[in-house]
Amino acid sequence: MNNDTLRRITAEFFGTFWLTFGGCGAAVLAAAYPGLGIGFLGVALAFGLTVLTMAYAVGHISGGHFNPAVTIGLWSAGRCANKHVLPYIVAQVIGAVIAAAVLWTIASGKPGWEPAGFAANGYGDLSPGKYGLGACILTEFVLTFFFVFIIIGTTSKGAAVGFAGIPIGLALTLIHLISIPVTNTSVNPARSTGPALFAGGAYIGQLWMFWIVPLLGAAVGGVLARWLYEPADVITETDVIEERPAY
Repeated sequence: MNNDTLRRITAEFFGTFWLTFGGCGAAVLAAAYPGLGIGFLGVALAFGLTVLTMAYAVGHISGGHFNPAVTIGLWSAGRCANKHVLPYIVAQVIGAVIAAAVLWTIASGKPGWEPAGFAANGYGDLSPGKYGLGACILTEFVLTFFFVFIIIGTTSKGAAVGFAGIPIGLALTLIHLISIPVTNTSVNPARSTGPALFAGGAYIGQLWMFWIVPLLGAAVGGVLARWLYEPADVITETDVIEERPAY
């Protein structure tokens, strides 16, 4: 593994760790704190802020994906080289799992703490609002599609340079405001995997949906964006210049 690849996957690891720890941590530790809980709005902002902050911290190193669906979406749009897809996804999943482990260790330090769903995603009986599988599939597909579409649009030629992290972070905030009651919001298979492994049981059994549907939504969003935006945004394996940062 060369030094450039190592730097990239390290950036993806830390970015996904921060997203999972910050967003899920807000949900587990602060959302329902007696009298002062931050609620859905606070959790939504927490997820958006994790992306916004890490976009500027490490986005210039790896492109700032922090999400297997984003990696697949950018790859389908011609904005991520083949050689980076699998290493990025592995780093993202490891980052999310370790973040969930750290969060579990902190949360369990409170006497009498009950993990409940541990910010995991679910449908049917595990959906916060008890939404059925069909509604949850449609929600995750549409929101991941638009998330990737927004990422590509705000980082394409002609968009304001250096500001993409702001609308992307706000997009993720809006996505959570829409879908926390439906699926507890995934649009990110790595973020789903970390908490599910600790919530256990049925949450692990439902994890398939939070991989397949976001990846499909992202791939479709990337393909459409590849057609819509400038062909010059598409990279090839032999390009001298590496992928344009996602932020």
